[in-house]
Parts: sequence; C-alpha cells; structure tokens
Amino acid sequence: MIDVPLSALEVATVQAGARPVDTLRDTAAFAQGLESLGYHRIWYAEHHHSPAIGAFPPVVLTAHSAASTSVIRLGPGGVLAPNHAPITLAEQFGTLAALHPDRVDLGIGRGPGTFDEATARALRRGAGPTTDADYQDDVAAILTFLVDEVALGPLPEPWLLASSTAGAALAAELGLPIAVAHHIRPDNTRAVLERYRAAFAPSRWCERPRVLLCVETVCAETEEEAEWRSGPMNVVKAGLLKGMSEIPFPTPADAAAHSFTAKEQQALAGFRAQQAAGTPKAVIQRLTQLAGETGADELMLTTPVHDLGDRLRSYELIKKYSEATTAL
Repeated sequence: MIDVPLSALEVATVQAGARPVDTLRDTAAFAQGLESLGYHRIWYAEHHHSPAIGAFPPVVLTAHSAASTSVIRLGPGGVLAPNHAPITLAEQFGTLAALHPDRVDLGIGRGPGTFDEATARALRRGAGPTTDADYQDDVAAILTFLVDEVALGPLPEPWLLASSTAGAALAAELGLPIAVAHHIRPDNTRAVLERYRAAFAPSRWCERPRVLLCVETVCAETEEEAEWRSGPMNVVKAGLLKGMSEIPFPTPADAAAHSFTAKEQQALAGFRAQQAAGTPKAVIQRLTQLAGETGADELMLTTPVHDLGDRLRSYELIKKYSEATTAL
C-alpha cells in the first residue's frame, strides 16, 4: 500500500508523426486528467533542441495548466537555473504564486536541458559550463529575490532537484526540500539521500528533511501491454547509452521492431529493475518498496509512453489500485 502522495513529472514528448503543437495541446488535458484522479502535483521539465521532447518553457506550461485546473499543484521540475537570470525566475514564479495561491512550486535544477553544445551556449549567452560555485550563487540569488524583491503574497514552494551528492549537499545547506532524480541516476539515490539527511539545516523553507523521489513508471492491465508501451523510451535510452544524441520518440510498433544488442538489453534490464513497470499490482508493490527503502515523503511518477490516453490510463490504474488496496 502506498501511503505517501503521488505526483507526476510531465516531460512533454513529441510523438512520432505528431507536431510539437499537438503535444502542447495535450498538456492541459493531462493536468485536468490528473487533477480529477487526485494526484498531488505536476512538474514540467525544461528541454531544448530535442527531437523527442518539446522545447516548452516550464513557466508557460505552469501558467497554462494552472488556468485550466483548480487544486493540483504545478511548477517546473525543474527550471534550469544556469539558463536564466535569478531575478527573472523569481519574478515569473512569484507572480504565478500570487495568481494561484498555494498551488505553485519552483523546482530548480542545474543541467543545460540539451545535448547540443551550441544550444547550451545560446541559452547562456555564450558562457561555458556552470561551475559548482556559479550554481550555488544562482540558487541562493533566486531565493533571496523571492523574499526581498518579488514577494507579492504567497511564495512558490522551492525545491532543489538532485542526482548527485553535490546537489544533495546544496539542498541540505540551504534547507530546501529535495527532488531526487531516481528516474535518471538510480545508482546514486542512496548516497544522495544519505548526504542530504546527514547535513540538513532547517530554514524558512523547510523545517526537516523532505524528500520527493521521481520514478519512471509504466502501468497497464497486463505485463505485455506495459512492455509494449515502454518500448519507445527503451529505444531512446539505448541511443543515449551509445553516446548518441536524442532521437525522435518512436511509435510502439517501430520500437517493437528495433533490434537491441546484448549489452543494451543488459543495461536496460538493470535500469528497469530499479524503476516500476507492469500490472497495477506489480507497480504498486514496487512503488511501496521504493517509498519504504528511501523514506520518501512523496513519489513523482514519470511515464514516457507514446499516447496521451495510455499515459493517463497508467496513472488511473495506479491511483485506483492504490486506493483499493488502502481500503482493504
């Protein structure tokens, strides 16, 4: 039984044969669907120059979905601090928090959001990779601007995204809740949590360590259907394992015809074993196990499947099975 809130990470994949504008139209329907199912929050990831993911600014998606929902929390997961002026992020999300009180989050991350070096430089006006010190200064500046110059009423709830012990140390030092990218670097999760909890210092933002764990999750009525829906992301991951840039997000039929090497199959199997996929019973058992092992206060599910209806069905099955199990 899952006894922590369930939330969602929206990556906004652009499906093969579709246009980015089609994906953009799906975002409000997705938010409305998850709100009706009782999910706690939705976060929007920042990506650029990707053939598989739309380059939709999280601030715009947050505003768009907030206008068409009423209670679900919304925000970036995350907005990438090195790509933006700290005061601009504070102004944008401070304004959204004033317009939608107690519903707006500000998840802050570090990466460039792209595999393309020219795009990364363009986002940063020609600057090179961000140093640890630069990133620490950016995050601290965002928090300062929120309080000192932008506060219009209720503030957005800040979170720090982390997949490394360095990120965990910064979240602990600043007293921020942490969102752990288990869906990206699951092998780092234990070390990240140990560093965060050991060094946490209470702040105005958070009185105690608070952990959100993001898990790649695909749920369907049968194991075979879950595997079918997982196929496109497996193809994308296999390309990344080879050091290739991202590729267009394939259809399930194209993914089923893809030939994986033995090395790719082994790597994908190892990754999937640390995530959650399969029937509702299997997924709930795995999510419950992860919540227990990590002591997570919240689970955020990311479901990179091809069709909006299939994605919503995955979230629906998880929620309904979880509630039915709790009622027993």
